[in-house]
Amino acid sequence: MIMSGAGQLHITVCLRDLERFSGVPLKISQPVVSIRETVTSLSHQVCLSKSANRHNRLFVQAAPLGDDLADAIDSKAITFSSNDKQDLLTKYNWQLNLKQLYVFNPTTCGANVVLDKTQGVSYMNEIKEHVAAGFQWVSQEGALAEESLRGVRFDILDATLHPDSIHRGGGQIVATARRVFCAAQLTAEPRLMEPIFLVEIQCPSSVQGAVYNLINTRRGSVVEHIPRTGTPLLVLKAHIPVLESFDLVEDLRAQTQGRAFAQCVFDHWGLVPGALNDPASLTAKLIFDIRTRKGKDPNIPPLDRFLDKM
Repeated sequence: MIMSGAGQLHITVCLRDLERFSGVPLKISQPVVSIRETVTSLSHQVCLSKSANRHNRLFVQAAPLGDDLADAIDSKAITFSSNDKQDLLTKYNWQLNLKQLYVFNPTTCGANVVLDKTQGVSYMNEIKEHVAAGFQWVSQEGALAEESLRGVRFDILDATLHPDSIHRGGGQIVATARRVFCAAQLTAEPRLMEPIFLVEIQCPSSVQGAVYNLINTRRGSVVEHIPRTGTPLLVLKAHIPVLESFDLVEDLRAQTQGRAFAQCVFDHWGLVPGALNDPASLTAKLIFDIRTRKGKDPNIPPLDRFLDKM
């Protein structure tokens, strides 16, 4: 049984109630934080994948979608309607032709887009559903750690399709689309994203130093400092990664002798520090742990697994 909640306290209360009402002891694993995969630059090459029958080819590049637009799609401020498409031009400075929107905002995932930049390629509309299925697949299971993608734009630059519909059906196109999207992701400086809490801490000014030290040890940063006029209290607002937020309230009370109180709420997604090729980085450690937990090969799949040659 997998249980999800808004925070550690929420999960603790739910588990306690579940164990009490079920009347059986529970074995509880360590908490797991949702991670997202993204890209940080344009693919350094055009990626090619061929179908199993070698009759169909897709050429794709990946690029970042942009934080503002990704947040708008996540919050449903932008949907796949004609009015919202126009907002892409006015509010978010979309520099592309709206007719190029091929697949947008898959139903069970977040902010990812596929653009059709091909010119004069026949049968593109006929394979749209198959490309969307492959896009949905890779949006749910990215190439790094098989976590969901966020903020990625895939550009289909060219395609070669067999004129006979039997040879370009779903059995040929879906897997090909997934492979080329994975290849494009790996060539666009992929990174991991982690959820970030906005933590509001109320405390007396006498324990301000202890609070700052605790925030710094948890990879956090203070973004706002608000003194309460006429009182010795102040309010600190800080960004702390959810990965570092476990037992935060208990440690805060211990460091301040119970004189500080904290409230956590999700604020945004942030890049996990560290490079993929550095085994000692937090990014590499997270990928290793996630893939191991899922029973996969702990190493990132090589690019050759997804990329084909002319």
